[in-house]
Amino acid sequence: MSEKTLSDIQREVDDYISQFKEGYFSPLALMARMSEEVGELAREVNHFYGEKPKKADEADNSVEMELGDILFILSCFANSLNIDLTEAHNKVMHKFATRDANRWTKKITEQ
Repeated sequence: MSEKTLSDIQREVDDYISQFKEGYFSPLALMARMSEEVGELAREVNHFYGEKPKKADEADNSVEMELGDILFILSCFANSLNIDLTEAHNKVMHKFATRDANRWTKKITEQ
């Protein structure tokens, strides 16, 4: 399977959501869903990397699946507001490249 771009992912999510009469949730509902998914990610990270092991009867979720859920909700959120995530990413990377250009210690690379 070939790699998907952010545009591909947004389009795939839109195709999925568009088959339902309800369509996208409101921005406020999507924000609540995003918060819920980030909480589930935090729980998985805590189980895997932290001091709190899972209970024997807890579902087998994973950091990978929780990140996937967040990507889905993020795509829904962006699509509902007509935001191109590739453009948003490019703007943020430009911001980091300029604002934070000298903030961190760069690795020395051999030439």
